[in-house]
Amino acid sequence: MPNKKTIFIIAGEVSGDVLGANIMRELPEYNFIGIGGQNMCGAGLQSIFPMSDLAVMGIIEVLSHARTLKHRIRETVQKIIDEKPDLVLTIDSPGFARSVIGGLKNSRVGRDLIRDGLRFYHVVAPQVWAWRPGRAKKYSETFDKLYAFFDFEVPYFTRHGLDTIAVGHPVSDNIMGKYVARNVRGKKIVALMPGSRKTEVKKLMPVFREFVDLVGDKYKFIIPTVETTDALVRGAIADWTIRPEIISAQDRYALYEKTFVAVAASGTVSAELAMVHVPAIIVYRMNWLTTIIGKILVNVKWVSLVNILLNRSVYPELLGSGATAKNILREFNRIADDEHVREEMIAELKSADKLWRPDSESVGARIAADIKKSI
Repeated sequence: MPNKKTIFIIAGEVSGDVLGANIMRELPEYNFIGIGGQNMCGAGLQSIFPMSDLAVMGIIEVLSHARTLKHRIRETVQKIIDEKPDLVLTIDSPGFARSVIGGLKNSRVGRDLIRDGLRFYHVVAPQVWAWRPGRAKKYSETFDKLYAFFDFEVPYFTRHGLDTIAVGHPVSDNIMGKYVARNVRGKKIVALMPGSRKTEVKKLMPVFREFVDLVGDKYKFIIPTVETTDALVRGAIADWTIRPEIISAQDRYALYEKTFVAVAASGTVSAELAMVHVPAIIVYRMNWLTTIIGKILVNVKWVSLVNILLNRSVYPELLGSGATAKNILREFNRIADDEHVREEMIAELKSADKLWRPDSESVGARIAADIKKSI
């Protein structure tokens, strides 16, 4: 029996970890080495260091974490050189991925591996249609193949010669057509979702606390947490007057069935909420300098993917200095107190269903099938 081929797989945050695990399960005939979280480790990966070391977002936040990241880049480059995989598959975390590939290309042994056939595939296309379109060309110079989520993203990269395939949004694999019944007895549930990165949680938890105090105990508050932020969230709510219930992020889909309104950080979770038609308010805070730079560079009106896909404001967005407890309360009351507003929002969310995935095949299976054909 021939030796198994080896894939070095890297995920830097929870959504990538979930997709990485799905891809791994579709490829039992391959060996996997790399970096991942509890989902990929559950699928058999022994992560070379904690995935949480990569879960950083924002210009200033990344700079403050630079020493750790540089060490992890060097460590990853060396591990790839030692293991000599057939493929490096990176999922999101593009800055880390490109730094690792750059480190390999700057190494004599790394260059030898590339010359002998080592290839680099990346999952998640950067939103070049929103900002920094020049990244498309840089991706074509870095990666051998790109798995994008949506058809409209493909031409941005193929025009630069990068083999790009639209595979659908991976979140849709788990929840499309599910978790939409909201027949709740007792107090209505408000889901508070501060994000999967420590920097997000630190910025949003004080705002959430003030919002909860303003709303009072009329509602039940629940916060799903991921492994990278669980301790931080628990510490933050320790002295809250109205203390939310904490659940694992793995149980959040069941939470969606019962959620009346969600208040959520911008990111993958906003796409999840849209797919299961949960009314929501999207909030985000970052370092003030990051926020200013973002306003200068970003070319889209919205940050929520459902708003971008439908080209209209379905989810209200409160960003930067606008992400205050009073503003959240204003939007919350508008949704909670007017059934017509709620039903109109849900109808808009349903209209986006056809945009999330091209067919019934899972995203993980689609990527795995292409990998099998490629290596």
